[in-house]
Amino acid sequence: MTAYTRAGTGAPLVLLHGIGGDRHAWDPVIGPLAERFDVIAVDLPGHGESDPLPAHVEPSPEALASAVAGLLDDLNVTTPHLAGNSLGGWVALELAAIRPVASLALLSPAGLWRGRTPVFNRVSLRTIRTLARYGRRPLCRLVRYPPARRLVFAQTHGRPARFTADYARRAVLAMGTCPAFDATMAATVPRRYVAGPAIDAPVTVAFGTRDRVLLRRRSRHVDQLPPGTRVETLRGCGHVPMGDDPPAVATFIVRAAERAGRSRAR
Repeated sequence: MTAYTRAGTGAPLVLLHGIGGDRHAWDPVIGPLAERFDVIAVDLPGHGESDPLPAHVEPSPEALASAVAGLLDDLNVTTPHLAGNSLGGWVALELAAIRPVASLALLSPAGLWRGRTPVFNRVSLRTIRTLARYGRRPLCRLVRYPPARRLVFAQTHGRPARFTADYARRAVLAMGTCPAFDATMAATVPRRYVAGPAIDAPVTVAFGTRDRVLLRRRSRHVDQLPPGTRVETLRGCGHVPMGDDPPAVATFIVRAAERAGRSRAR
């Protein structure tokens, strides 16, 4: 079973979160996006309320994309817009390689490194996971207070004092209880995104100026993305920008989708 939240009407827009997260990472932007789209925020396999992949299936970005494709088939969703953060951005790229999509809006996408996942990325994510896994009870109490949120989310967010205590608590619980974290890390570490079949949809990517997970020189090789990819900057945002600046993120996704309309008009 793949869990999801659905809201709004219009063209379908699928939202894909990062490793150790869940669909609630998108909560700050679902409202404004639902005014224009049929929004489907998905829990990736083994994250949130979604079942893990079968034991014999490695949870690689390609396998996660196949699972999302299966959900879209079940929902009779064709040619959706995609928005993905971190691992979700990588999954969006793999999904676009196996089925038609209208556009891709990638927020701090993973996989844009040379060779294996950089050591810094691995250490950062495992440290965050360890703290959330073994300290989630005290952390869930602490993050009620803005100064504590600044400390707890300093690595992943640019403006953690801005988002709500409930959003912070959900993020801690998602990371701390994610059953597929270790297997997903093991599946992604030896890989990077490799462009396969041509993606016939406009790609727009954005990195936050306060992203402390994806280092500029090691993890942002946008030349690996399809030709014509547009690169933007989200000022003041971290690696997970949806809580840092919801209006800017929603606007970014809308602009990325509008590129699809302009491309079809040509």
